[in-house]
Amino acid sequence: MAALSGNLLLVAFFLYLAATIAFAVSLTGKKWRNKEGEMKGNRWGLFGFIFSIGAFLFAMGYFVTRWIVAGHAPVSNMFEYMTFLGIAMGFAFIIIFAIYRTNVLGLFTMPIVMLIIAYASMFPREVAPLIPALQSYWLKIHVTTVALGQGILSIGFAAGLVYLIRTIDFTKSNKQTKALECIMYCLLSLVGFILIVSSFKGMGYEATFSYINEQEAAAEMTYHLPAIVGPHQGELLTEGVMKPLFHMPAFIISDDLNTVIWSLLSGLILYGLLRLILRKRIGAAIQPILKGISPQSVDEVSYRAIAIGFPVFTLGGLIFAMIWAQIAWTRFWGWDPKEVWALITFLFYAAYLHLRLSRGWHGEKSAWLCVIGFAIIMFNLVFVNLVIAGLHSYA
Repeated sequence: MAALSGNLLLVAFFLYLAATIAFAVSLTGKKWRNKEGEMKGNRWGLFGFIFSIGAFLFAMGYFVTRWIVAGHAPVSNMFEYMTFLGIAMGFAFIIIFAIYRTNVLGLFTMPIVMLIIAYASMFPREVAPLIPALQSYWLKIHVTTVALGQGILSIGFAAGLVYLIRTIDFTKSNKQTKALECIMYCLLSLVGFILIVSSFKGMGYEATFSYINEQEAAAEMTYHLPAIVGPHQGELLTEGVMKPLFHMPAFIISDDLNTVIWSLLSGLILYGLLRLILRKRIGAAIQPILKGISPQSVDEVSYRAIAIGFPVFTLGGLIFAMIWAQIAWTRFWGWDPKEVWALITFLFYAAYLHLRLSRGWHGEKSAWLCVIGFAIIMFNLVFVNLVIAGLHSYA
């Protein structure tokens, strides 16, 4: 059953790839004339939509079979949660596309879904029993609702990114073009993470440290990438491997910080190579594909996605979370790092809706807020989850 679950997810990944290709062809392929002689778009957008539905169904097959194997909702570690986030984003895309029929949204959303699932696959996939605090039906209620909310909010990011690439003047070097290139670099860092972890995993790289943990107790930690930063008061036990350049304080989960640093470095290399090949900014290379896209349409899509996703995230990330915190830890709120960033995410999107509805922040301002909101979500998922020790840290 575990093998079946993994195979279903693999099929879903390749169907998302097929959807990406179909949506790309729908924007770059030839148009056709109907019987009246009017120019119409090609049918590849419909094929992309069908592929995305198939991918979602196979992904849900993975989710159900893994649930059967684990005996609990498969959202209890980094692999399971990030995979479910990708599934939730794919589901949100299906709903939004069925309403707006915007092919360009598929071209930007499907690769992000693939990146999230590929990113998740870099973490340990073993099914493990739940710790006592997680043995509650609130696991599936709270976590799945949060993931669904974040998935819908991510569609707002994809639409906002389309708007910015479509409208920004890349012939000028200013804050907007530099910020947009920074976004491209961050996405390439996810690709770099996948490549660098896969490479060293294939080589079987390991480096074990003894160190003093946050509870001032002796422990051991194994790195799977060469150590740029080492654990608190760490001593390298493995011979013939790279010694760390720096040592982190106890509240930093150093092996995950080390992975983040490697991801940023590999992303920098990938970005530099692409700039050399394209001889222009990455956003400028993508922009010609979007010439036929209406900025007003994608602006409306980004707003609608956030208007739907915000109450779902609020329900799961704050209300359900506080109820479960009271049950598990006998307090509604404890200023744990993850709780703080969930509150920051809530306040940010609340401010977005206020500025959009009351101050008329449409167009470029709104699109930048969509992008910043997604950056906050990813910082919470990647940095806060992995690097900062806390009650919500994923192993």
